Amino acid sequence: MTGTEVRVDSAHIARRTVTPEERERGRRRASRRNLRSALLFLSPWIVGFVVFTAWPMIYSAYLSLTDYDVINIPEFVGLANYAEMLNDPKLLLALQNTVFFTAVQVPLYIIVSLVLALLLDRAGRSSSFFRTVFFLPKMTPPVAVGVLFLLLFNGQNGLLNTVLGWFGIDGPAWTTDPAWVKPGLILMSLWTIGASVIILLAALRNVPEMLYESAKLDGAGFWRTSMSVTLPMISPALFFIIIVNTIAGLQTFDEAYTAFFGAGNTTYSNDAALFYVIYLFQQAFEFLHMGYASAMAWGLFLVIMVITAVQLIVSRRFVYYEGDR
Repeated sequence: MTGTEVRVDSAHIARRTVTPEERERGRRRASRRNLRSALLFLSPWIVGFVVFTAWPMIYSAYLSLTDYDVINIPEFVGLANYAEMLNDPKLLLALQNTVFFTAVQVPLYIIVSLVLALLLDRAGRSSSFFRTVFFLPKMTPPVAVGVLFLLLFNGQNGLLNTVLGWFGIDGPAWTTDPAWVKPGLILMSLWTIGASVIILLAALRNVPEMLYESAKLDGAGFWRTSMSVTLPMISPALFFIIIVNTIAGLQTFDEAYTAFFGAGNTTYSNDAALFYVIYLFQQAFEFLHMGYASAMAWGLFLVIMVITAVQLIVSRRFVYYEGDR
């Protein structure tokens, strides 16, 4: 009899319905466990972000309101550093150089990357080899690229002018003529074009083949197909590359600094290669104007944020995503 009662009780327990409150408590417990697990896995990144990004940004914002030379205690000066930026002719020169470099370099970078990606898309089995060849220069340290710039673009015996001489062209003084310093740096920036080529190649290979077949049936030629099929379908990748390279162009530093400002270099036309971040670096670590340099950094941050916001707004008209209707 007792055994029977136990079996009945067990069956009753098995048939017991879980109440909504118990189900909700179980979901909350599972959610808390998932949250703890996620925070545990994210904790290295969170600590790194707080220590190496968030806190330096906050402290830099504070320093931008002070007169600080690293040695003495920061002295609060309010918006004086920002007012000085508006009246600094050298900062204006650095900003003009940077804007010119970015405005020319980014479109050229995109065009050359797209052309190479289109060629690789038709390369067949050899595309793997050429992908590696194009990407390897990306692994070159920027300082080495700066030194390479001086060797390749030397006006007297540089490789580029030597090749131009074979065709009877008298090459310019790339490193000493102020009119040719920035064009030379723009050409040199194409050295690291490999990453963009790989991204665009992947985008090209994801374009549905049936779209090309439909365009061919409609009698569309190469240019019509490119404008109506290829470019719209790879526009997200193009937009990503434009955003990334615009930000990188506005922060140009390594190659130009190595070539024209490193190791006390005063031989070349430095003002023509004086970019915004180089001038910021000089103010911070050569002249020890940390407060002014911090204000410059926040000024550049706001400029990049505004330009990126404009690009995001414009992209709504020109960038196509497959989920769009």
